[in-house]
Amino acid sequence: MDRVVILGGGPGGYEAAHVAAQLDAEVTVVDSDGIGGSAVLTDCVPSKTLIATAELMADMADAAELGVTFSDHRGDVATQLSVDLALLNSRVKQLATDQSSDIAARLERDGVRVVRGRGRLDGPHRVVAALAEGGEESIDADAVLVATGAAPRTLPTAVPDGERILTWEQVYDLTEIPSHLIVVGSGVTGAEFASAYLSLGIEVTLVSSRDRVLPGEDADAARVLEDVLTRRGMRVLGQSRMASVTRSGDTVTVTLTDGRVVEGSHCILALGSVPNTTGIGLEEAGVGLDEGGFVRVDRVSRTSARGVYAAGDCTGVFMLASVAAMQGRIAMWHFLGDAVTPLDLKKVSANVFTSPEIATVGWSQQAVDAGEIQAESVLLPLSGNARAKMQGVHDGFVKLFCRPGTGIVVGGVVVAPRASELIHAVSVAVAESLTADQLAQAFTVYPSMSGSVAEAARRLHRV
Repeated sequence: MDRVVILGGGPGGYEAAHVAAQLDAEVTVVDSDGIGGSAVLTDCVPSKTLIATAELMADMADAAELGVTFSDHRGDVATQLSVDLALLNSRVKQLATDQSSDIAARLERDGVRVVRGRGRLDGPHRVVAALAEGGEESIDADAVLVATGAAPRTLPTAVPDGERILTWEQVYDLTEIPSHLIVVGSGVTGAEFASAYLSLGIEVTLVSSRDRVLPGEDADAARVLEDVLTRRGMRVLGQSRMASVTRSGDTVTVTLTDGRVVEGSHCILALGSVPNTTGIGLEEAGVGLDEGGFVRVDRVSRTSARGVYAAGDCTGVFMLASVAAMQGRIAMWHFLGDAVTPLDLKKVSANVFTSPEIATVGWSQQAVDAGEIQAESVLLPLSGNARAKMQGVHDGFVKLFCRPGTGIVVGGVVVAPRASELIHAVSVAVAESLTADQLAQAFTVYPSMSGSVAEAARRLHRV
């Protein structure tokens, strides 16, 4: 029986464990943070739970347009919404814990052994675990999967204190509502938290070192989001690089490199991630790292050390839970001799959980503009969609890319409420090399937001 040892219990680790157990391997997971990893305990599950509450607040704030009003016990019109942040964060943490328990229970049912402790490689075929209860255990392995994740990046000039200067993992201990929240960083994490707290009724300033929010996303989508955020009252400081973040009592001061200062009650640092790859014996075992400390892997998750695979954020390939999970599965399929398809990043769908959401798959507008691929495109605003009008949705669009001549769909962008659900039809089209005509001819419900996906595809038809 093949012996597999997995370092880390996040999506890359636990999904790999399921596959390996299914293929009759002897599986041990060495984990120090809790099954589910940061994705379940401090990142994806908590942040999206918070965002779900923020979405409800945003919907309620716009309810009057749909003819819904609120009144107090005396019958007076009630116009102010508020959130109990302590209760919200308590729910967030409980849901994360429950999800972790569910995943751990499934691992147990699969016969996976979980060792509580911090693991390190002792060569490519042995893992040494520093046990949580003390002592060490040495575990031999035919294959090792490194799935140790990543941690929030901090700077010496912006050190989190866990109270008012926070990483995105520390926000769930807040019990008081910030009077003015400053978010430093306008990438996906920064934009999501800025959008969520704005919807919760909190004053938000977003500090961006680039000229727009979400510089790595579709430019048309980013413009729509920034327009919505500023219209709702967010202050966005573009081309404003943070020099330092300091605290004096209840005041947090963000100093910019041009000398300007922004004062608030709290600050979230969204400065990117650093891989958890130091001090665990990787280089000594022959595992190659890049200049950022991320593990170098190929498309079937192999590292440069024979028998050692890696998955998830520690590889820096595409820092999504779905990609981590697929990398872990691919690693086990490959090692254990099952059918395997190498990872294709051009078929990965992703979502930014802002309000509105931004979902993408396949080739991007930036790649088309740069000449990396020839593609025709269409952008269809949601303003003409009947369901959008019914729901009071004014912002958003569907954008599709297809190859000239063949009409094969190679990418798409959806900006809308629940864009994460709408992108699936486009994702299937990209994954299966469907043409725009085939996508257009599939029936959609009328009225529905998904009707705009089919309509956009119809507009790409060529006689």
